[in-house]
Amino acid sequence: MLTDDHRAWGHTSSTGLGFTHHTIVDAHFKACEEPYLQLLGQAGVEPGGHVLDAGCGAGDFLPHLASLVGPAGRVSAIDLAEENAALAARRVRERAPGCPVEVRQGTLLALPYPDDTFDAVWCSNTVQYLDDTELATALAELRRVTRPGGTVAVKDLDAHLITARPGDPYLFADFFRAAGAVPGYARQLLRSRDLYRWLRRAGLTAVRQRTLLIEHHAPLTPAARAFYTAACAQVAGQALALGLSPGWQDLLAPEGPAHPLDDPDGYISEGNVLAVGTVPAATDRP
Repeated sequence: MLTDDHRAWGHTSSTGLGFTHHTIVDAHFKACEEPYLQLLGQAGVEPGGHVLDAGCGAGDFLPHLASLVGPAGRVSAIDLAEENAALAARRVRERAPGCPVEVRQGTLLALPYPDDTFDAVWCSNTVQYLDDTELATALAELRRVTRPGGTVAVKDLDAHLITARPGDPYLFADFFRAAGAVPGYARQLLRSRDLYRWLRRAGLTAVRQRTLLIEHHAPLTPAARAFYTAACAQVAGQALALGLSPGWQDLLAPEGPAHPLDDPDGYISEGNVLAVGTVPAATDRP
């Protein structure tokens, strides 16, 4: 859902949604690749299957999905931003992933696939852009295009677990409490811990969920520093505009001379939630 606050989050793609430009998406993936792939490995993607990457961005997960399904499998992918879908398709051609991979532009709210097309769906860092009504619609679509007995796996960021050191331990909590008081992106970033309930409401069965704390300690890797200093700067600008703690000034300039993440005790964390459910057999559907 495009709300007025997305401009403040920055890094927009042609969709107007914050943090969807391929450069920031790629940076986040590189910073968190190991735990991201750990969660992907728990998503129920099997060799030989046909899997959909729903909200593929620039295609960072596509070679890993191709590796999971193997040469006997297939991967389809879709993204709302036309330029991201085009970049993902180009990367597939350049990387030769080892199985058929098809990329389209489109929306999760009306997927261009027949019923029961896929053995599994992987949806990463995408439902954070949907309001509650849109989320219910998207999950119904993911269920529709997945065969009975197949799996739907949704991974997203949990903003409750974002914190940075050294500094006020309540800095991010106070921001998300203030920004999440009204409908918009911040509130949707706080919804991830409830994904298991949304999957159950969508009619999925055997729903399981886990939350993973992703931590980065000084010295941060170049990839982690590049992403988190940029992300913190965007949040800091919003926090200061809301009249929150002056401690945000320390995070406002990514290349500032005394950036907290460059401190010997520098630290930043985020949460990631993975919720997985099974599409019931046709005889079990309402």
